[in-house]
Amino acid sequence: MKHPVDVHVGKRIRHRRWMIGMTQQQLADKVGIKFQQIQKYETGMNRVSASRLWDIADAVDVPISFFFEGLAGDSAPAREVSGDILADKEALALVRSYYAIPEAQRRRLFELAKVLSDAA
Repeated sequence: MKHPVDVHVGKRIRHRRWMIGMTQQQLADKVGIKFQQIQKYETGMNRVSASRLWDIADAVDVPISFFFEGLAGDSAPAREVSGDILADKEALALVRSYYAIPEAQRRRLFELAKVLSDAA
């Protein structure tokens, strides 16, 4: 049976991989495992060991804590926050496009988006 924390960590691995445009095969090669193992991690079928999570974090350039962001507090450590925005492919494409914009223009776009959302 899948543990909710393993599922959450797997989703975060997949989302980070997608955000940086990396394939399962590329991540597997960087970590030194087969891509099928990455698939199992991403679905929560297999639990990621601490040392493997360390290697994955290094390969996708995030701190280990990234994989646990979004979990509920101490009262229910295995439940996820509802509404995972990065599960939406359109939102993910928007985030990728946003970070492809040069920083100065990105800042102005961010300010414009804040003004528009406040006006809505």
